[in-house]
Amino acid sequence: MCGIVGVLGNHEVAPLLVEALKRLEYRGYDSAGIATVNGGKLDRRRAVGKLVNLSDLLVHEPLAGKSGIGHTRWATHGAATVKNAHPHRAGGVAVVHNGIIENFRDLRAELEASGYVQESETDTETVALLVRRALDGGATPVEAARDTLKRLHGAFALCFLFDGQDDLMIAARKGSPLAIGWGEGEMFVGSDAIALAPMTDRITYLEEGDWAVVTRKGAEIFDVQDRRANRPETRVQLDATRIEKAGYKHFMAKEIAEQPVVLADALKHYVGGDASLRLPEGLSFKGIERITLVACGTASYACHVAKYWFEQIAGLPAEIDVASEFRYRDPVLSDRAMAVFVSQSGETADTLAALRHVKEKVAQVVAVVNVPTSSIAREADLALPILAGIEVGVASTKAFTCQLTVLALMALKAAQDRGVITPEHLAQRLEELRALPGLMNAALGLSDVVAKVAKDLAKAQDILFLGRGPMFPLALEGALKLKEISYIHAEGYASGELKHGPIALIDAQVPVIVLAPKDALYEKTVSNMQEVMARNGKVLLLSDAAGIETAGQGTWKTLTLPEVAPVWAPILYAIPAQLLAYHTAIAKGTDVDQPRNLAKSVTVE
Repeated sequence: MCGIVGVLGNHEVAPLLVEALKRLEYRGYDSAGIATVNGGKLDRRRAVGKLVNLSDLLVHEPLAGKSGIGHTRWATHGAATVKNAHPHRAGGVAVVHNGIIENFRDLRAELEASGYVQESETDTETVALLVRRALDGGATPVEAARDTLKRLHGAFALCFLFDGQDDLMIAARKGSPLAIGWGEGEMFVGSDAIALAPMTDRITYLEEGDWAVVTRKGAEIFDVQDRRANRPETRVQLDATRIEKAGYKHFMAKEIAEQPVVLADALKHYVGGDASLRLPEGLSFKGIERITLVACGTASYACHVAKYWFEQIAGLPAEIDVASEFRYRDPVLSDRAMAVFVSQSGETADTLAALRHVKEKVAQVVAVVNVPTSSIAREADLALPILAGIEVGVASTKAFTCQLTVLALMALKAAQDRGVITPEHLAQRLEELRALPGLMNAALGLSDVVAKVAKDLAKAQDILFLGRGPMFPLALEGALKLKEISYIHAEGYASGELKHGPIALIDAQVPVIVLAPKDALYEKTVSNMQEVMARNGKVLLLSDAAGIETAGQGTWKTLTLPEVAPVWAPILYAIPAQLLAYHTAIAKGTDVDQPRNLAKSVTVE
């Protein structure tokens, strides 16, 4: 969600700002802008739509200066218009903002009463006007920003630039992530390290409530009590090739194709050569009576699959919660429970809030994240990186399968700790997991076949996904992927629930995608599939060769996958589900990597 970048540099900053904003495009946005200080004068340029529109504007209306801030906006308060785009300016201050100021209406009314009237519909302009009023009252820029921060309720990452101050930025965070980058005679601010990767690998992450005074000499960081704070500097190793498309048309295509490699890397990290688990020593399920899995979106479907694993493999009762609802239902927590929070970015606002809600109320808080320096990772008792590498496409692909893999290993560890799995059975399960990268490579070979099927799927208005057991949450995930990037209405159902309502939707115009590896539930799934076919439904059956041979006759289309250990089938079957979404979106001509209305990292509730 939204992206911030700030540079106090030694060269013209506008090209650097635009290039850094391009690296934040994956977050999702609908407008963009930059502001600079040149010769002591503050100025800005803003444009609606893609960054190319801002780049074109800067060709015709250049913006000079060696100090600047930039922003990609994902609209919350007010439509995507130039007037609502960031940076927002009020007199001698410009500000960029990620998050939501919850009390902006009260602050706006107060400002209007004293003669400071907004031009935009945004909550962010209220922040700029508060600083302007303080400056007009004689405050210094640092005092004005500091005092304004104390008035704000909600979640925010902010970066301020001031007229007449070409060696000053002020940055602050509460709820939304923000990092400071260190250079030689230069300083940087960014929403994450990716934005700053070409400029520096020396990063300091601001902690909750921190604010910083940044000059070319360095940064003074203060905590929420305005006390000097020492925050560690981290060396971040970002492989630039992982942020490029590497010959693929879209990041999503590249990230789908990377899954065998990143999955193998994760398994190598967590599984020893002697088929032993190498999860962190601090992770223990001894004495744990229940596990609660909390996440949003795709990550919540990974948790839904993991519920089956924890209960069937480890005999450990598991519950799943959507993070945005978790704390509001006032869940019953126990000091003999483990809470697991799953997030690709590690900054998901709802998931982070849920984590904070359970701290000190459960035996252990575990984070399963892709960014080990993220807020969720730092605030958990223990963090397990999924090792997927940077994921740029808004629709999660490789992060999903890596989340599943780490959760699978946790379920095996729970079984081991609880004494319900023999060493021989554990070794067998680990060998089955280690076979997955090769099976995934074979599944990726279906891409051309899927592309042909997708041309017909692209004509549909509604599509259903069906699955049983752990394939049910995969049906939910397949439907979500299709909705996200093709904009076709799709729903996932447990196959047995079909006759309890959704079967009314079946006709010859509604494709039904059935996920049915030849497992213990295969025959029941096929029975449900036959109910669809009896009503002229168009069935696309995904199964292995034996499954296709048994039930493929009379279906509309089939996709044959490699045979896989049934327990791990959701990991393998994620590949064709992703390919179906991708190729359907291509056939429809939608923006695959940056689908409308969506953001990669949702950092506001």
